[in-house]
Amino acid sequence: MPFSLRGAARAAFASPPEVLGAAHRLARGEDFTTAIRRGTRCGNRRLVVHYHAGGRGDDSPALVGVVVPKKQVPLATRRNRVKRRVRALMAQRVGSLEPGARVVVRGLAGADGADSSTLGRDLDRLLSRCRERQAEGHRRGVGRLRA
Repeated sequence: MPFSLRGAARAAFASPPEVLGAAHRLARGEDFTTAIRRGTRCGNRRLVVHYHAGGRGDDSPALVGVVVPKKQVPLATRRNRVKRRVRALMAQRVGSLEPGARVVVRGLAGADGADSSTLGRDLDRLLSRCRERQAEGHRRGVGRLRA
């Protein structure tokens, strides 16, 4: 089969960028619930990160879930684009997460027009902030007075 530039360009274009592997994806509802209810929440106008560190002796891989609500980004094509970008960015960062960590990234309306570099900076900032808060023992809702 002869080599063609058109075929090579098509193959390069069709090969996916770095993808979050199945071993690191949140799939069960219980894992989403654990990260959201027990974890630390940090956010800005584009993203919200829910981070729950793994327990001691937990050797399971870090799991990441991405959610973009329809109310935040109404068009499905744009919603899926945000999810793909965030998953690709988290695939680059999943190696730096602690074993057993559960992370849920929620995309907001501001993420729709943001480019990947902006989302990457946001993710780095939010993940480090969540880790600091988790290490200090902060959790959402702890220590607040309810009326």
